[in-house]
Amino acid sequence: METRIDKEDKIVTCINCTIGTTEEIIFQNGSVTNIIEVASIEKNIPLIGNGLIDLQINGINGIDFNNPALTEQEIVRATHYLLSKGITTFLPAVITNSDANIRKIVQTIYRTCLSNPIVNDCIWGIHLEGPFISPVAGAKGAHDEKYTKAPDWHLFNTFQEAAGGKIKLITIAPEWEGACSFIEKCRENKILVSIGHSMATTKQIDLAVKAGASLSTHLGNGVPLLLPRHPNIIWDQLAAEELYACIITDGIHIPDTFIKVVMKNKANATIIVSDATCFAGMPPGEYQNHIGGIVILDKEKRISVKGSPGLLAGAAKSLLENVEYLINNNLSTLSEAWQMASENVAQMLAKNDDTFNNKNDRVIFRFKGKEIQVESVIKNNRIVFEK
Repeated sequence: METRIDKEDKIVTCINCTIGTTEEIIFQNGSVTNIIEVASIEKNIPLIGNGLIDLQINGINGIDFNNPALTEQEIVRATHYLLSKGITTFLPAVITNSDANIRKIVQTIYRTCLSNPIVNDCIWGIHLEGPFISPVAGAKGAHDEKYTKAPDWHLFNTFQEAAGGKIKLITIAPEWEGACSFIEKCRENKILVSIGHSMATTKQIDLAVKAGASLSTHLGNGVPLLLPRHPNIIWDQLAAEELYACIITDGIHIPDTFIKVVMKNKANATIIVSDATCFAGMPPGEYQNHIGGIVILDKEKRISVKGSPGLLAGAAKSLLENVEYLINNNLSTLSEAWQMASENVAQMLAKNDDTFNNKNDRVIFRFKGKEIQVESVIKNNRIVFEK
């Protein structure tokens, strides 16, 4: 997929979608040279916001980041597709698999980053979502329990070596023996640790947080359908002030009431993730998936295992669509939704790793009806997508 870049010098006037100020974006030869706050006298001008950041994405538009046959060309196409949806930074989520397949996949991602500057700029890191998770039904989700195992620093280092150091976030179940020492080693090496796909007790969560865990992976998902009234793993993570809460706001994975509770409780520590699979961006229909077999994608973008319509087989909406869902269902304002998908994430990443910087990433868009229409995307002060 080729991205058309407008090389003309121009000035674009926009309204900042999170703070409401009017800004003039000055372009010269496809690059932003200045952004100036101005008095607003124009109407019907576009909006502008910081680039969206997706911490958990398994694939997009037919491209599966967890297929061992993943190619560099597919990663390039996926990156440009995500840019067209306003996502300027993302972490491919590599889920539980055989050790050899994990190494193969992360190595392909790393090699693509080495060979393609735009991909390298957009993929800040890799999210290793397994294999150090719970094998228990419900908690494991769609992960294959035969590959789950206790955290192993030596094994992780073989993954990290294959990834060229690109693994920046890891989801683990803290109830495994040795989990806390593993978390401490991760934090010493500037690797973020998220609690997820877990059956951890209150004490185990508390110890994981003290060891350095700082996020919750898709809170409300990756847990059994039935939990004790209290205490339980959801309440315990909501109560941990140190944990940022990542949630999937597609209207399918968690109910609106739970979204409201998380937003009220976590406030600026609320982060939206898509957890999108390769079916996001695809038309409704029946598909063969290398994980889970035959799946059905319906017109509401619910994806389920054929023959078991109540069993979700992943997410099929992009991060931008998750933002739209919050706005269109009166769960948040545009400003709040955009902030949860961009600024909240950026602040968390910068706080935990001073190498992160997305201040020069912008998305120019319009909100028409119920749809956010991306017009231009700026990455590192250069136009990388234009409608």
